[in-house]
Amino acid sequence: MSKKPLRHAELLEVAYAAKRWAMLKDHRQKASTIMEALEKSRLETIVHGSIARGDVTEKSDIDVFMADPSSSFIVETALEKANISVARRLVVQATPTYAMKAYLEIGENITVSFPLMKMRKVEREFYTFGGEATLEDLKRNLRLRGVDKRLMLIEPNGEGHHESSIVGHEDQTAKVLGISVETVLDRVHALLRRDNVGRTGVFIKEELEASETFEMALARIASKNPAVRRRLTTIH
Repeated sequence: MSKKPLRHAELLEVAYAAKRWAMLKDHRQKASTIMEALEKSRLETIVHGSIARGDVTEKSDIDVFMADPSSSFIVETALEKANISVARRLVVQATPTYAMKAYLEIGENITVSFPLMKMRKVEREFYTFGGEATLEDLKRNLRLRGVDKRLMLIEPNGEGHHESSIVGHEDQTAKVLGISVETVLDRVHALLRRDNVGRTGVFIKEELEASETFEMALARIASKNPAVRRRLTTIH
């Protein structure tokens, strides 16, 4: 069951047990291995979500993201050189207005992703909203602030973290995270709507053929889908 947004405003203190600290260390080591492989090919990476914030659970995903890869060939070659096997390759577009992204599934709950078209500001700030960390941040054992799917602002401290609802505090949250209030409002709207109507499907989700590159898949889909063609030409 997915986490539901919380609307209470009080500050809650959450202390981590030893098991949670060990889980965080394990997840970060796995993320670092992938990030190091990619950065050897001069690909800048971040890991986002609970691994960046520190509030991992047994269901936490390891999501490595590149905002500006030069080509899918370089990404896949970098992983191959490090003997990191890719189980599945997919193109995913959440909505017609969002950038289509490439997803490389490395293992259970482990993915590498990057955009196949230019992202809007609100799309890039999505990662900062949820908390993002660089490889250097992981090496320095830093945990970063971000908002979880319950719309709780997670602020790490020595014992674990403290958390508070961002609903009704969108302006302050934007300032704390260093992003636009439009991005915060967008995420609040999306997550509250999902809470009310349930999770909706993505606009496009397709697995690539073995011989197909991500660029080829994008061209194929765009040739048949007017919405994808419009998205390719409306963001410069």
